[in-house]
Amino acid sequence: MEKKTLGILGGVGPLATMYIGEMIVRHTDADRDQDHVDMVITNNTAIPDRTAFIIDPGETDPVPFIVRDTERLARAGADLIAIPCNTAHSFYREIAAASPVPVLNMIEETIKRAAEEGAETLGILATDGTLISRVYQNACEAKGIMPVLPDEDVQKTVMSIIYDYVKAGRPADPDLWARVEEDMKEKGCDKVVLGCTELSIVKKELSLNDHYIDSLLVLAEKAILACGHSLRIDK
Repeated sequence: MEKKTLGILGGVGPLATMYIGEMIVRHTDADRDQDHVDMVITNNTAIPDRTAFIIDPGETDPVPFIVRDTERLARAGADLIAIPCNTAHSFYREIAAASPVPVLNMIEETIKRAAEEGAETLGILATDGTLISRVYQNACEAKGIMPVLPDEDVQKTVMSIIYDYVKAGRPADPDLWARVEEDMKEKGCDKVVLGCTELSIVKKELSLNDHYIDSLLVLAEKAILACGHSLRIDK
């Protein structure tokens, strides 16, 4: 397969952008620099908040900003694009239709992974915007998987972890995470999706186990394969 250049459309959020780049390097089967995935990365922190727009359409629409960055990446040589933001995939159809190059679908790939791992009841931890848009719930139902959402107070904790900790550059609070974890256990979830890329940072910082399906890692692995490379089997 001909090798392709990956465009990472970043800034959504900044830390997740840096982390997926590291993931791709660490999970590519490579012995030297030249064996790795060729990448171009934007870190456009001016992209408006996706959840804010979903909750209030009077806020600034992030889609035109994202589409402009697909064009920037294509001009820089990207053959396909990965967007390390689950909430941005609420607008996937609009973005993919306007992008000059293909855009990987993080949501579909994550739920496909959950199905491959035999999940029948799947906890969804994500931003309010992602849950409101139902992208994960719809993808689950299409695969015959029952999506399970946090209780309202637990969802507030999830949002606090995302915005008050990871996006604010603070380390994850294990006590707060324990509340979220207990809620998912009580609901009997087979697996739990970390459906926000800031939660991928939490997984790293708190050394969460394989009960959690990391959407950012799924996207990284899909990007490696889509660019014509192989995954390291020891990672």
